[in-house]
Amino acid sequence: MYLKRIFFVLRSGVSRRATQSTAQATSELPAAGPGRGAAEAVRSPVPAVDFGNTQEAYRSRYSWELARSLLVLRLCASPALLARHEQLLHLTRRLLGQRLFDRLMKMTFYGQFVAGEDQESIQPLIQHNRAFGVGSILDYSVEEDLTPEEAERKEMESCTSAVERDSRGTSKREKQFQAHRAFGDRRGGVVSARTYFYASEAKCDSHMETFLRCIEASGGASEDGFSAIKLSALGRPQFLVILSIFHLQSVWGGVCTCDVRLQLQFSDVLTKWRRFFHQMAAEQGKAGLAAVDTKLEVAALQESVVKMGIASRTEIENWFTAETLGVSGTLDLLDWDSLIDSKTELSKHLVVPNMQTGQLEPLLSQFTKEEELQMTRMLQRMDVLAKKASEAGVRLMVDAEQTYFQPAISRLTLEMQRRFNVEKPLIFNTYQCYLKDAYDNVTLDVELARREGWCFGAKLVRGAYMAQERARALEIGYEDPINPTYEATNTMYHRCLNYVLEELKHARAAVMVASHNEDTVRFTLRRMEELGLHPADRQVYFGQLLGMCDQISFPLGQAGFPVYKYVPYGPVMEVLPYLSRRALENSGVMKGAQRERQLLWQELKRRLRTGSLCHRPA
Repeated sequence: MYLKRIFFVLRSGVSRRATQSTAQATSELPAAGPGRGAAEAVRSPVPAVDFGNTQEAYRSRYSWELARSLLVLRLCASPALLARHEQLLHLTRRLLGQRLFDRLMKMTFYGQFVAGEDQESIQPLIQHNRAFGVGSILDYSVEEDLTPEEAERKEMESCTSAVERDSRGTSKREKQFQAHRAFGDRRGGVVSARTYFYASEAKCDSHMETFLRCIEASGGASEDGFSAIKLSALGRPQFLVILSIFHLQSVWGGVCTCDVRLQLQFSDVLTKWRRFFHQMAAEQGKAGLAAVDTKLEVAALQESVVKMGIASRTEIENWFTAETLGVSGTLDLLDWDSLIDSKTELSKHLVVPNMQTGQLEPLLSQFTKEEELQMTRMLQRMDVLAKKASEAGVRLMVDAEQTYFQPAISRLTLEMQRRFNVEKPLIFNTYQCYLKDAYDNVTLDVELARREGWCFGAKLVRGAYMAQERARALEIGYEDPINPTYEATNTMYHRCLNYVLEELKHARAAVMVASHNEDTVRFTLRRMEELGLHPADRQVYFGQLLGMCDQISFPLGQAGFPVYKYVPYGPVMEVLPYLSRRALENSGVMKGAQRERQLLWQELKRRLRTGSLCHRPA
């Protein structure tokens, strides 16, 4: 065995540090819950925000910038143009030459959605936005220019282990977590989110260095900065997909001895393990409850496990002890997850029943020594980034990805939160609210933070992979993980957001409301007022993309609310894939909702009418 106990070791260390740092953290952070009243007595009232006042909303913009925004957003709403945008870009570059093409792009699409070519050239925009109350989240948006065939080949190679390749095509993974050639190019049907394909360990190191530079720049640009990372950039996707409890030398928690065993569980094993829990809940007549409210009777569970032949009665009794589960006689889903993390010999019994075949199947697969080293390096990169963010005082947001990666990404992010969110929310997990299980994911993680005493940090998004997720589920043959309608996704977003806002009254927690939906922002402001959450507490942040929804971002910033723009940067030709997706995203968002274009046109007409076309931001 290699390493099995990282989660136990880390959890023990965090618990000790959480106890030691409570007094210090309380003195540094704004008062929460009942203690907040005294501070609020001397505060100014929460300012009103008017998203319809174009003079204030666009006070930071020159008239030519408004005209550019109006033109670009109008072009993005043209289906005929977007259907041929790649061919048109190629033809324009051939006709104009590279130099004139670059200038044209900087005057139009590139200038609208991208801040500049490098960290030096983007500084004027960052400082300008900051003067109007809007912070920046830097995003180096360069992508490899791969053909679909090259992307597919890289994906299939990196998502399959040596053991699976030797097994002549057979796989014990669930359909959702198997590599599928038709979806090897993960860029298809994705908007706004950047896609990484594994090339080599050196390339992963390069991605890490890029993230480090973004963290440094974010720390230098603001005292309250954010930076975003993608875990798929730091290692092989195989490690995020494959069914595993993988044993490695520990690189977290300061443990570096070879006799300590690191236990990591990833997307397929987590999904099967939790599905087994819900199957047992249904047997006990508890189907349909919210995940955080579902509790199994331990005595009945033991009988079921014995009948299935998973382990003997004596072995099972060793799993369910007062030390691991308490004395309530029940266990919930968090207790269930902790069984894998414990010091018991449970790992050798990790089998679950296949409901189709009736056979018990192992949850384990093996890796080569080289794959073990690659996993170690992936964890080391994560550790370096988290430590750098902590030193720079920058909050680190871990972006969400496809559902066949996400359980592992969320679990690894939770481990970083246990280590680094002891005094304040430093690591933020991302929750995609177009998923049917989004509310369960949020509530379970909030409850885990309560129990273990660390600070919950979340970014709420609707999601960037809907078309791809739906097509993949239909083609491969598993349940569509996406909410059935846009309205259902909105309802889920507000439900998750409301739960987290309620939590902020009582806990050292924070949330990033990453949304271009004006109704969602209004909902947040109303609930903040009702709950007594003041913008000066800096527990609720807002985020939008550069070049979109300035009529939301700048009124919020000028009213004193913490608001940030995602600021992409990189050379013109190397960010064209990003610009293509931005155009496609705007086609979906802007075609049906013309409010931003209407407000831009309204402000241009006002300036023309009042003789202020030469307006200078001040």
